[in-house]
Formats: sequence, structure tokens, C-alpha cells
Amino acid sequence: MSYLSQISPDYLEYLRDLYERDPQSLPASWRFFFDGMELGLGEAASSADTQVESKNGANGHAGTNGHAGAQALNGQAQTHAATRQAVNEEASIMAHELRVLQLIDAYRLRGHLVADLDPLKRPRTTGAPSLELSRYGLERVDQGQRFQAAHFLGLPPSTLAQMVDHLKRVYCNTTGVEFMHLSDFESRSWLAEQLEKSQNQVKFTADEQKQIFQHLVQADYFEAFLHKNYTGQKRFSLEGGESLIPAMQRSLRVLAAHGAKEIVIGMAHRGRLNVLCNVLGKSLDAIFTEFEGYYPTNGRSGGGDVKYHLGHSSDVTVDGMPLHLTLAFNPSHLEAVNPVVEGITRAKQDRKYGSDRNSIVPILIHGDAALIGQGVVAETLNFSNIPGYCTGGTVHIVINNQVGFTTGPDEARSGLYSTDWGKAIDAPIFHVNGNDPEAVVRAIDLASRFRMKYNRDVFVDIYCYRKYGHNEGDEPRFTQPAMYEKIGGIKNARQVYQDQLAATGILDEAGAQKVTQTFLSQMDERLQVVRKAPKSFAVDYLRGAWSGLTAPTEEQMLDQFKAPISKDHLEKVLTTIHKWPEGFQPLPKLAKMFETRWQNIQRDRKVDWAVGEQLAFGSLLLEGYSVRLSGQDAQRGTFSHRHAKLTDHVTEKTHFPLRTLEQKDSYFVVLNSPLSEFGVMGFDFGYSLAEPKTLVLWEAQFGDFANGAQVMIDQFISSSEMKWHRLSGLVLLLPHGYEGQGPEHSSARLERFLQLCAEGNMQVAYPTTPAQYAHLLRRQVVRNFRKPLVVMSPKSPLRMPEVVSHVDEFTNGHFQNLMITGAEPDRATRVILCTGKVYWDLVKYARERGFEHETAFVRVEQLYPLDRPQLADLKARFKRAHDWVWAQEEPQNMGAWTYIFTSTYELGLNLRYAGRRPSSSVATGSLKTHAKEQDSLIQAAFGVNL
Repeated sequence: MSYLSQISPDYLEYLRDLYERDPQSLPASWRFFFDGMELGLGEAASSADTQVESKNGANGHAGTNGHAGAQALNGQAQTHAATRQAVNEEASIMAHELRVLQLIDAYRLRGHLVADLDPLKRPRTTGAPSLELSRYGLERVDQGQRFQAAHFLGLPPSTLAQMVDHLKRVYCNTTGVEFMHLSDFESRSWLAEQLEKSQNQVKFTADEQKQIFQHLVQADYFEAFLHKNYTGQKRFSLEGGESLIPAMQRSLRVLAAHGAKEIVIGMAHRGRLNVLCNVLGKSLDAIFTEFEGYYPTNGRSGGGDVKYHLGHSSDVTVDGMPLHLTLAFNPSHLEAVNPVVEGITRAKQDRKYGSDRNSIVPILIHGDAALIGQGVVAETLNFSNIPGYCTGGTVHIVINNQVGFTTGPDEARSGLYSTDWGKAIDAPIFHVNGNDPEAVVRAIDLASRFRMKYNRDVFVDIYCYRKYGHNEGDEPRFTQPAMYEKIGGIKNARQVYQDQLAATGILDEAGAQKVTQTFLSQMDERLQVVRKAPKSFAVDYLRGAWSGLTAPTEEQMLDQFKAPISKDHLEKVLTTIHKWPEGFQPLPKLAKMFETRWQNIQRDRKVDWAVGEQLAFGSLLLEGYSVRLSGQDAQRGTFSHRHAKLTDHVTEKTHFPLRTLEQKDSYFVVLNSPLSEFGVMGFDFGYSLAEPKTLVLWEAQFGDFANGAQVMIDQFISSSEMKWHRLSGLVLLLPHGYEGQGPEHSSARLERFLQLCAEGNMQVAYPTTPAQYAHLLRRQVVRNFRKPLVVMSPKSPLRMPEVVSHVDEFTNGHFQNLMITGAEPDRATRVILCTGKVYWDLVKYARERGFEHETAFVRVEQLYPLDRPQLADLKARFKRAHDWVWAQEEPQNMGAWTYIFTSTYELGLNLRYAGRRPSSSVATGSLKTHAKEQDSLIQAAFGVNL
């Protein structure tokens, strides 16, 4: 009975169904169990005793045949003993049934630990004691006994040996599966059924086997051809992991059959060229041209990227179904592409496919060491079930080299598998021997079907090896001599499979040679064509969703673009954001704040920063553009200023006022993101790549939080156009300003962004008024080009009474690169140039000390591209000025000083510096010291105490 606490509920339900249909089909022990076991056993014993006593009494009354009575009594005792023996035997059978169920679960849970996964046939360091029969007291079970538990393996009542053989074929062959951790009962049961009823086997037709072989030939000989013709050139070959190509092809077939119309793929450099050629169909001419040293250009010198980082898009036909494939570009930061792929996918799902998660599917191809080693993997996996970021499941494929550069698994991870991340998000994991191509194809087939059925992530971990070192110029025997001794002596997946097909008569030597020679001849022919006339080729990247947009020069980016808000739209937005549905009860404090703000707007016709932002968002929605804003506190705003989402303080129902302004083709999304910078910024960057008509914004809680996404900024946002011809209009909102909050929350590292700026790659702005901010956001999507925009956004100015804009500035104005205020040109003796929040401190000081009539202020609202023509005109405009100053809050080695000094010196402006001294830390942690420093730099700007 102790086993009953561990019995499968499914099994009990199954036995109960049998009992209700035909009790006699069950062993007596189970009949007793369902009758009420204790009562059943008691009644059986009582019945035997009663019969004995009755006979004894009858014989006593007869009194004439005592011998016959004794015989009857003895017979009844024997019957009683036989009954008890039968009951005990049935109870033993029941206990064995329960133990067999435990054994089945053990194979499901632990069978992968003894599976034949390593092509190199090295002994596994793990074992599975839980699979031993002795663990369950089954080592002496009658070999002929048949168990009802076999039903759950898709078998008729079977012997223990038959079931164990079945379980080993399913869970301990060249595929090991981890799925018992899934919390969802239905998906777990479905996987068990798919695996066990088929014995984890798929009967491939002869044509399918030949197709798998052809994919292996292409994978194998593509690398061999490059190795022969471009010896010494890096290509990060797929050799040792050739089964990836038939796996990819099978996944595409399954996904297309289940409704996919597009696939977005992300992967690092290993095998990338092979995937480009043999999956996406990138032309051999293009690939060979790149090996010859000629790269695609967009008309600029110094651009492009190495061939094993490039992306590609193509249209293919899979089993008669059209499928659009995209391989995203990727730097050497390996897993950094993961959130980008997810963002691209989600954007297309939202806009193009009406949120149908099966119409476009992401596939991420990982290396084992990078998968477990890089934190962005965990950040991205966390998106899998979050409403604003989920994509309906990702198919993850691991090219498991069993080594990372020169680092072995025992040095690279604490857990057993590199795929252990998958358990955290309820993803099933298939581990498969890469030298068994059919097993790889079977695994990816089931994994792809699981993704489309349950819209969840799934992993296929292909155990393979790396024929060469980290790259073709590396010597791996320096660090893994034993491993590479084995690699040098084994057949690859193509050779193994060719032998297998020959043994079964599917493909003879002549047939294999024909397939091989056809592909080799094709490659040789294209190589000769390329070598006769190698040349660079231009890339047309303004197609599809990007049609009609342009790629401007740096000078064109300075144009005073005008896209004012119409008066009707302005009034509609102002009204909308200050009301809520009838019966809705905002927090009284918030309702009062809104009421006061609305009264002030009606009286003064001036708006603060939060309202200016919503005027930008709302007017864009009314004009048919969409807005997506995400950040860790974006709905309320880190500084409790935005309130884009209202919450009923009684029912906690929510209301998004701006959503009531959505048009047929526009939507407003504001998301409180996970506590992630790298992952979420990457996701939003990917979203912006696919959605040029959506204003996509990522907001940092504080500007310095962007430090956690520096790889994304350096490798993608600032350089994707130059390296990969990919445009983005992503906006980064980075709260910046020195207000005594210490070194962590003062600076968004303005200097870093300015250092990255060149060739018109992006825009950096530090606006000082709500109207400037609104025009800056609006032009981001209304203009006919897209560039990333980095905004140093405010903190304390959000509530400064002087930081407001009149509504006329929204309906008549435009974004100004420079804003010039203060003394008249013919009176100004001092010109202070600055950017951002410090302007308000400077103006206040000038008014308090009487400097406003002699001092002109030049606010550099857009730092890059810098409006040099306007700056060059300053000398002529302020002819009396003899004191030219650059004032900033940041230390001298930070902020915009170095950038501005270099740029203005070339224009004839010799600026002196007023700001904090150079520092290794961004800011002081002392509020008193901060205030003292701030006073000093303001005074220095006006020449006081110099």
C-alpha cells in the first residue's frame, strides 16, 4: 500500500475504467481496491470462517459421523488458506504494477543520462541508478508475468523485459529527452505519447532518406570546397555538425505545414556560411565574391562586415508552400542577437499577421558554451511567456561542440547540460547524437510540432564536435589532444549515413557519387565565373516595409523638418488624457492632480513635459502611426510623471487614455518591462528594424542603466546601418542630470554616445522644453528616413514650473537644433553654450545676479549631428562678446566638453570650460559636496571667483 502514494493518477483512472466496464478483467487485488480494499479483504476472511463454523455446527447436530465432519472442517480450512494465499498473490501483483509504473517514470525522467549521445563514443560520467530493477524490487519478477502498466507505453499487457526494451529504445538510444519537468500536464502527456507509441522512431521513406543524404552532402562538401580553395581563411566551419542542415530543412517543412509563412533565424558564426548557402539559398556567386575580398556596399567606404557575420533574406518554397526566411546579422557577441530576433518576430506578428503567433516563427541556433555562459540568454528566455514580448515559442537548436574555444564543459558550467536554462521556462529538451542524422531529424520534427501546438520554446541539443579548432587557423591539440585524436579517426555524419543507406540498399555507391559530383561541379562552375570578374555589389535595403524611405547624408539630417501638430489633434489629445470612463475611479490624489493640471492648461495654455510627450504620442496615433514604449516603470514613469495607465483604486481595472485615439492602422503600447536592459533594449531594437512606421522607445529607469546594454549600443544600434545596411528608428530615453543622487543615477554617459557618432549613424539630443521634446519624437517617424535617437531625458525639470511650453509651440513650431536666448546680440559680452538641464540653473543664476542683460545662452539641443553652420555664425552674431564659455554639469573628462571643444575650435570658437574637474567617478555621493560643486561651476560660467 505504500506505493499508492506514488501511483500515476492516469494509471488509476485507466484501471478504474476497466473496473467499471468489466471488473473481472482486473486482478482480484484491484477489484478489492475499488470495492474498498480493507472491506474486501475482511469479507473474504470472514466468509471462510463462517463457512467452517457452519459445517462444524451441522456435523455436531448430526452426531453420527464425526469423521466426515472432521474431513469437512479440514477442507474448509484449506479453502480459507487458499483464499488468503490468492489475495496475497494478487496484492503482490498490484505492488509490482505500481513499481513498474515507477520504473516507467524513472526512464522518462532519467533515461537521457545513459543515452548514446556522443559521436566520439567517450564514456559518460553520469549514470542512472534509478533505472536499476533492484531499485524497485523487480529483479526477481516472473519473466512471464504481464503488466497492465504497459498500456501507458502504447503496448498491450507486456512482460517486464518487453517494457524495459521498449523504454531503452525510446529514452536511451541516440536521443535523450527531458520533459518531465513540464508543469503543464497536457503537453507532458502529449510528448510521452508521441515518443512512446512510436518508440521514438519515424519510418522515413526512401525519398526522405535520400533527401537527408543530399543535405548532408551539401553541408559536408561545401566546407571541404572552401577549405581547399580558400585555405587559411576563417569561415568557422560546420564540419562535425553537418546534421544541422537536414535538421533545419526538416524544421522548415514542419513549421510551414503548420501555418508558418516566415522564419526569422539568429545564430553565431559557426556554420553560418553553410546555413546561408544550404538553407537560405544565398548564391554561391555572392559567397565566393566575399571570399575573394569583395563585399556588398551601400556606396560608402569602410563599411560592411566579415562574411560570417552577415545576414540574408530569401523566399523559398517548401513542399509547395512559400516561406520567407531571414537570417539576422550578428556580431561576434554570439548570443546578443537573441533578443533582436525575438523583437523582429514580434513586430511582424503584431503588424503583419494580426498577432498570429504561428505565422512567423523564430529559430535560434546556439553554441553550447555561449548558451550557458551568456546572461542575455536568460534575459531573452524570460520573455517567452510575458505578454508584451512573447512570440509564441522559439525553436532553439544547439550546435554542441562539447568545447567552448578551448574550455571544456567542466570549466564552462555548473550543471550537466548547456540547455539547463530551458527547464526554467518549461521547455522540453531533446539531446541527440549528431552522427545519427535520422535521430536528429526525428527530434527536430517533434520539437517543431510541439512549438506549433503549444506555442512554447523547445530545445534540440545536437551533440557533435568541431573538426578544426575555434577557427580554421587554430590548433586544438594544444588544449584537447585526446578529444582531437578521436575526431581524427571517426567518420562524419555524411559518411556514417552513406554507409547506412548502402547497407539497406537505399543508395549505392554510384548514386552517392552522382549526388556528390553534381554539387561539386556546381560550386566549381560558380567559382570560375566569380574569379574571372570579381566585383563588389550594391545592396538594395530600402524595400518592403522600408520602401519610400531614404538614407540621408549628415548634412541632410540637419534640415529644419516641420511637422506641427494640428490644432484639432492637439485639443483632442489634451481632452482625452484628462478624462476616464464613467464609473472609473482613479486614486483620488491622482484625480486631483489631473484636475488641477487641466485647469492650468485651460487658463495658461501651457503644458509640462509629461503632457508634451502625450501630445506627441497622441497626435501620431491620430495620424496613423503607432507607438510602442517599454521600460522598467514606463507606464507610470520612473518619476511618477507619465501615468499612461490609470488604475481604478477600488476594482484595479485599468484604462489607457491614449488607446482611445488609436486608428485603424495605429496602436499604442506602453509596457512595464522585465528588470532587464540588454535583453529588452535588444528586443526593442529588433522591433524597430521591422516596424519603420512605429515610434519604438526604450526608457531606462535611470540613464546609467543603459550601461547594462552597452553591447547592444556598440554592436547594433550605433553601427547596424554601416555594417549590415539595416536601419532603425529606435529611441533611447535616458534620464540624465546632476541632482545629488550619487554616482549611479546622475549620468547616462553622454560622452560614450558622442564618441560613437560618425557618418550620420544616429542622433543625440538633450532637449530642454516639452515642445522641443515633442517635435523631436514626432519627426522620428514623420520624416522619410530612420536613424536611432538617443535622448538625455529630464528628472527634476519634469516638475520645474519654468519648464513648460505654450500650446502654440506645438502647432506652429518645429525642433530647433540650437536655441538662442538671453541678451540681445549687440549687448551680449558673454556667450554661454550648454546643453540640457544646466541651462535652467544658469538662467536662474543670471537673473538673481543681474547678468541676464550681458549674457546670451546657446542651448545645443541636438549634439549630433551638430549644427555647425549655426555655430559658425555665432561669432558674427555676437560681435561684442569676449567671453565664450562651455558649461556642463559632468566632470571635464565626461559629458560633451571634449566633443564640443574639438568641433567648435575648428569653427573659430575658443571656448573656456566651466564644469566639474576630471573624475574617475561620475559624481560624488555627498549631497553637500554636490551642491558645492554645482554652485562653483555655475559661478565659473559667469567668471565669478575665477
